Amino acid sequence: MKKLVECVPNFSEGRDINIINAITAAITEGGEVKLLDVDPGEATNRTVVTFVGEPEAVVEAALRGMKKAAELIDMRKHHGAHPRMGATDVCPIIPVSNISLEECAEIARDLARRASEELNIPCYCYEASAFRPERKNLAVCREGEYEGLAERMGSKEKGPDFGNRAFDESVAKTGCTAVGARDFLIAVNFNLNTTSTRRANAIAFDVREKGRPKREGGKPNGKPIKDENGEIIMIPGTLKSTKAIGWFIDEYGIAQVSMNITDMGQTPLHVAFDEVNRAAAARGIRVTGTEIVGLVPKRAIIDAGKHYLRLQNRSLGIPEEEIIKIAVKSMGLDELKPFHADEKVIEYILEADSKRKRLVDMTCREFADETSSESPAPGGGSISAYMGALAAALGTMVANLSAHKAGWDNRWEEFSDIAVKGRELQDRLIALVDEDTEAFNRIMDVFSMPKKTEAEKNARQEAMQKATLYATEVPLITMRTSFETFEILKAMAEKGNPASVSDAGVGALAARAAVLGAWLNVRINAAGLKDREVADKLLAEALLIADKAKNEEKEILEIVNKVIDR
Repeated sequence: MKKLVECVPNFSEGRDINIINAITAAITEGGEVKLLDVDPGEATNRTVVTFVGEPEAVVEAALRGMKKAAELIDMRKHHGAHPRMGATDVCPIIPVSNISLEECAEIARDLARRASEELNIPCYCYEASAFRPERKNLAVCREGEYEGLAERMGSKEKGPDFGNRAFDESVAKTGCTAVGARDFLIAVNFNLNTTSTRRANAIAFDVREKGRPKREGGKPNGKPIKDENGEIIMIPGTLKSTKAIGWFIDEYGIAQVSMNITDMGQTPLHVAFDEVNRAAAARGIRVTGTEIVGLVPKRAIIDAGKHYLRLQNRSLGIPEEEIIKIAVKSMGLDELKPFHADEKVIEYILEADSKRKRLVDMTCREFADETSSESPAPGGGSISAYMGALAAALGTMVANLSAHKAGWDNRWEEFSDIAVKGRELQDRLIALVDEDTEAFNRIMDVFSMPKKTEAEKNARQEAMQKATLYATEVPLITMRTSFETFEILKAMAEKGNPASVSDAGVGALAARAAVLGAWLNVRINAAGLKDREVADKLLAEALLIADKAKNEEKEILEIVNKVIDR
């Protein structure tokens, strides 16, 4: 599964469009990252840039942006309303999909190190990437701002984590950068069936982490109570990692609770929705819908859809589109305007921008026609992966039918768990359909490499061995993954809905064909490997899986036939 991260560097220039364009052009050079937003501010003299991509590409893009900013921005001449200490002031790395915050912290630290070593820009590490607890707070890293750097640079206690040295001409021009890792921030508004800003604010204070001031007598108009240091004592709200206020929106004619969720791990979107619902109901108000501002990672919507499916005792092993539909309807994401996932979900935006048409995006007829054409790809490897996906799909179908079978309501979760695993296998095998063709294309690409000189011949030979190894490993992965479907199919043949037992049997036939078909590809590609020790190891594993697949198919068909013949 592809890992995706978001990067949101803040550059200390918000007035000169030529400089801003030069920086964003450097970031997007090569087309490996997707630019999502460029937000310049004249008063702050600061531009917030948002882009997304795979981790390595994002790091390279960030370094290009930082380099260009260092060339074009002179911090000795910078003035603006926003706190700042560098040409690239902050540069956070944010997990989007298939990657943890901890992994992003390591990426951020590596980015800070490289910026120091390759660009000579001193860097502090903050939030999740901080080396010291106090530096999790950005304000601590930026204490004294740019004007305070001369005193801080070179100090063991206050100097940056990377590139710490005496304040010199280079630092005077570029300043320092704070590089960090944080979770994705979700901006969301909850629609209320009231026009009262006061009531909306009260709900916001009930739920936001900061809460509300503690007042004398517990009365709303009572005097705020202070502690021994003169600070107002706050009564915390119920939702961690949230900030919220209430306001009235003229455009819609309603009040809303406007919220920023700063840590989805602490407070998922659906948890915030349910809690605002509870707090609103306690005040005689109803949440009528939800408005997501900007973009969200797919996991926020999928997790919400699964949450509401659980409440309905429904199987979670259904297509993503159906899970998203449940989330949309449960939280009223389409109340004010239609919710188009391909315009709001980051992963879908990136998929839509892909210029390459994937095999799995074709219709059944298109896929069959493409296979039967004169082109050598897709071939048996892609077909094997697709047969494995169909095997997983059949097992998942039986699990979903069993979860929804009348009289089996107390077993819905048992079948849901199986269906979820089936969907995971199906998704992995669907990805392998295109991966196998990509493996073949890599071999074909080698043939276009030059081979005039000895060095070119050696490079071509090395590239061919790498491509051949990859082309051997991919169908072996297809074998392993397809074999996993037998567990689901056997379980469904034994205890699934008896009316669908034949589907489990067809799934077993498809799974065996997928394994044996991929086995042929392993063998033919392994023949081209010069490292016979590696080749023999791959072949031995493939043979073992193939033999086990034949036995699994036989056992499942025996179970299926017994059920049919009862």
